[in-house]
Amino acid sequence: MTEAQDAAVVDSVTDCRLLYHSAVKDESAAILLRARMSAVGQRLGVTPLQQENMNLVAGEIISNQLKYAKGCGIVQLWRQPGPVLDLFALDYGPGIGDVARAWQDGFSSTRTLGKGLGSIARLSDESAIYARRETFGPNKRWNGTAVLARFRLRRTRERTPRNTPSLAESGLFSRAFSGGRYNGDRVYLHHHRDKLHWLHLDGLGHGEIAQNTTANLGALLLHGAPPEQTLAAVDQQLHGLRGAVAIMGEIGLAAKTVQIAGVGDMCAKVFEGDALHTLSFSPGVLGREHKGMSHFRFDIGDQCLVVTASDGIRRNWDESSFPGLFNHSPQLIAYMLGNIMGRSLDDQSVCVVRANNP
Repeated sequence: MTEAQDAAVVDSVTDCRLLYHSAVKDESAAILLRARMSAVGQRLGVTPLQQENMNLVAGEIISNQLKYAKGCGIVQLWRQPGPVLDLFALDYGPGIGDVARAWQDGFSSTRTLGKGLGSIARLSDESAIYARRETFGPNKRWNGTAVLARFRLRRTRERTPRNTPSLAESGLFSRAFSGGRYNGDRVYLHHHRDKLHWLHLDGLGHGEIAQNTTANLGALLLHGAPPEQTLAAVDQQLHGLRGAVAIMGEIGLAAKTVQIAGVGDMCAKVFEGDALHTLSFSPGVLGREHKGMSHFRFDIGDQCLVVTASDGIRRNWDESSFPGLFNHSPQLIAYMLGNIMGRSLDDQSVCVVRANNP
């Protein structure tokens, strides 16, 4: 999310959608992905040039997975706030030893033309790659390669310049239980002037009722109230409904502070300088019964990264689980955590926010 969207409240249920997910087993994966992108592009008004660029990027991504990961990978198409379309690919191959070199045109570890990764960077509006080489030992961790290529839809391209830095960046991952239509997890974000607020909810249960429970709460962020006060308003609005657990966060860019309040079984992690703070919250359910709210405040330096997640995301990770990942864009981080640490038997959601103080 950029400063150009100051007045808008982002709602993950409508603004963060997984449009396509498929394993990459053979060359038919490229055909199926291009067909899906064509259908999505026609609906969203993607230009012919963008469509061509997306097809080329999809072909390079899948070709690389087939060559190196040998059928152990996935590819996804996402719609994100902006609006933008993201191509995200993740595999469980051997990884890349020198990512910076591989990102340059003309490099190839297999003595081919080596233009794939470089062309992804040129043809997309934004791109990122993260890789980890295979390691051995008792604590087996993920290894492989992840690639993100972002395409901004035409109506937003002129007012959102390529690679424009923002004082606050965010990334979202939201996926319903068993790939269903309804998601009880929900994230609202509102960025206005020097503050970014976000409300991360997990409605009790699954399905349509859980999703409806968390609806119509985004307007509460427009008041700019402190996190505890906003959660109190959520508690009141959910009275008589199924209820939800929640985290409310605020990054004050001028004051250089992060405030986080929460109730229930959710998790937040704050990367502040060289320190990682893992936060848990007082038990209870908003709209039903709880004994209070947990509140945390941090002073931040030049950069601060905050990750909030529902209980559909495993918590047994830290910076050593994904070395170097947390220096990347919030969106790449959200896709990585959601896909690798997600629990298949629950709704899943991750919100990643980074403050970049000038």
